[in-house]
Formats: sequence, structure tokens, C-alpha cells
Amino acid sequence: MKDYKTILEIFGEIISTDCFDPNYGNLTSLKEKKDPPEIFKDYVNLFSNMSNKDFEVLKKYQKETIEGVLHDFMRVFEENEQFKLIYEEDGTQVNLAKISEMLRSEHLGEDGWIERFSKELNK
Repeated sequence: MKDYKTILEIFGEIISTDCFDPNYGNLTSLKEKKDPPEIFKDYVNLFSNMSNKDFEVLKKYQKETIEGVLHDFMRVFEENEQFKLIYEEDGTQVNLAKISEMLRSEHLGEDGWIERFSKELNK
């Protein structure tokens, strides 16, 4: 079985690229969308007419909102023993909340998963 640090890094990369990136990147793609489906037209019109400064503020807000949702979601697994995030390899299981000092905060900050693994932030 992989060591705990590696397991958390793998999970962190998945959280960053499969959860954070699609939601954060969606904002920019809506601003740049040409001939959007009807359901997105209001967003496209709003975002494309924003100044670059205002759009950057919106992107910062979006980043902080997604990070907050991830923080609260992972806190559920730290504070409620009946719910578990399990990594399994070769029949051996480990609870991610137990192998992390503070799972809810692993994705935050300069050394957090999102800053290190996000493809959208690092464009």
C-alpha cells in the first residue's frame, strides 16, 4: 500500500482537477462562449460585459466559494464518525480523515492541493 502522504496527494489532485477545476474554469468559458445555449445566455451576457477588473473579483469570489464548499464537505467526514472517505488498495483500507491532520484544510493555502494541482489556476 502507498504511504499516507502519497494517498492524500492522489486524493488532493483528484479533488483539484475533477471538482475544483471544472467549476472554476466554467466561469471563464462562459465569458468567452460564442453562441451559447439559451440556458447560459444570461451568464454569458453578464460576464462578457464585465470589466476585466470586475471579472477578476468574480473569479476570486468563485475560488473562495468552491474552496469553502470543499472545506465544509470534508469537515463532515472529520466530525461524523458514521461517514467515511475510504481509500482501498489490495484489500487494505484507510480512512482519509484519520490519516490527515486536518482533511478539511488540505486543499487551502499556498501549499494546498488546489494551488499545487489545479490546471485552471495555473493557466
